[in-house]
Amino acid sequence: MVTRASLLQAAILAKPALSARAAAALILRQVWVENQSLSQATPNLSKHLPPEELSLTKALCFGVLRQQESLQAVILPLLSRPVRPKDKDILALLLIGAYQIHAMRTPDYAAIDSCVNACRELKKTWACGLVNAVLRTFQQQATTLFSQLTPQQQSQHPDWLYNKILFRWPEQAEAILAANNQEPPLCLRINQRQTSRESYLKKLEHAGICAHAGRFSATAIYLDDKPRDITQLPGFAEGEISVQDEAPQCSVPLLELAPGQRVLDACAAPGGKTCHIAESEPALAGLIAIDIDKNRLQRVEENLQRLRLSAHCIAADVSKLDSWWDGQAFDRILCDAPCSATGVIRRHPDIKYLRREADINQLAKLQLQILQSLWQCLKPGGILLYATCSIMPEENDWVIRAFSALESGCEVLEFAADFGIATRFGRQLFPQPQGHDGFYYAKLYKQPTL
Repeated sequence: MVTRASLLQAAILAKPALSARAAAALILRQVWVENQSLSQATPNLSKHLPPEELSLTKALCFGVLRQQESLQAVILPLLSRPVRPKDKDILALLLIGAYQIHAMRTPDYAAIDSCVNACRELKKTWACGLVNAVLRTFQQQATTLFSQLTPQQQSQHPDWLYNKILFRWPEQAEAILAANNQEPPLCLRINQRQTSRESYLKKLEHAGICAHAGRFSATAIYLDDKPRDITQLPGFAEGEISVQDEAPQCSVPLLELAPGQRVLDACAAPGGKTCHIAESEPALAGLIAIDIDKNRLQRVEENLQRLRLSAHCIAADVSKLDSWWDGQAFDRILCDAPCSATGVIRRHPDIKYLRREADINQLAKLQLQILQSLWQCLKPGGILLYATCSIMPEENDWVIRAFSALESGCEVLEFAADFGIATRFGRQLFPQPQGHDGFYYAKLYKQPTL
C-alpha cells in the first residue's frame, strides 16, 4: 500500500544527495516504525549519500540505538506532546542531536544546526523550531537529566529485555549489559588450506597492522587497530581470511570432522561456518549448505567462491524434508538455529527494538521443530551440534531438554571447553569486551539402534 509517508520519502530521495543526519533519521524511522533491520534499511539509502557521509550515517544510527533508552529518557520529557508515528524521523533527529552533543562531543551549535537543517531536507520545516528549542534545552539541562536516569535506562536495554537478563543471569547480568553497549572487535578466521595463523600474524605485522591470536579458536585473529576496510587486508582477495566472530569458530572442532563424512550445515547463511567446515576437512564425502533465504544463500556461494571452496547450496526450509533431502543420512549436522540473536546485540543494536518478549517462546517452538526434522537426517552414531547466538535459556537448554525427552535415542554429550560456562545440557558463552559474542552449544549423539 502506498502511504503518504512512503510518497514523502520518495520525494526526499529524489534529491541528488542527503546529509548524514537526514539519512540516519530516515533509517531509524524505518527500524522503529516499519520493523526493518539496519542491514535492510541502510542499503536503500546509501546510494543517496556521498561516500564521506555514509560512515557518519552508520555511526549515528548505531550510536543512537546503543544509547536509545537514556537518550529517550532525557529528550521525551522536553516535548509538550508525544511524537506521532509518521514523525518518528523528527524524534530521531532529536536523539541524533543529543547523541552528538553528549557522546560524540560535537560542538553544540554544530549538532543543533545540522539537525535543524535536516528537518528542511526531510520536508518538515514546521519541526525546525521544535528541534532547535528542544536541543537547546537539552544542552542546558543535560547533566541534571542524565543524573535522574533509572538503572534500566542506564543499562540501554528496553524494560522487558533488561528484566529478563537480570532474572535469567543474575550473576552475569551486569557484565552482559555492559558488553552489549560496546563496539565489538573485528575478528578474522584464517583459511587453514592457504595459510597458518602464525604466518598471517607475521603478514599483518609486516603491513603495520596490530593484531593478536584468539584465545579459544585456533583459527581466530583479532585486529587491535581502528576499524578498516576488510577487503584491503593482506590476502583477503586471495581467500586467506574471512570475517567471523570467535564464538562460531568454535563449532568446527566440536563437530569432530573426519575424511569421508557427509556433513550438513543447516540455516547456513551467510556461510562462515560452511566455509570453515570446508577449510578444516578437505576430504569430506559431501557438504551441503541449506538456508531458507535465497538471497542470503547467494552470500554463501560468493564466500565459497572467494575462498576457492565448494559445497552444494540449497535454498529450502530445512524443516520440510521433502523439499530438499535425498534420503541419504548425514554423519554430522550443524544446526545454527534461527534465534533472538540476543548474544550479538553489540553488533546489531537494532535487535533491542525489533525483538519482543513473546518472540522468545515462538522461536523456541521453531527451534524444536527444526531439531525434530533434522534428527531424521542424522545417521545412527552421528553427531548433531545445536547452536544459537542467543543468551536466553528458553532457546538453548530448554529446547535441548524438551528434545532429548522426546527422542529416546538422543544422548546429550558433555564436552570440555575453556570458553563460556557449563549448563545442564550444553555450554553458554556471553559477549566479552574485546572478545567473542554471546553463543550457545549443545552436542547431541544419535545412539545406534540395536
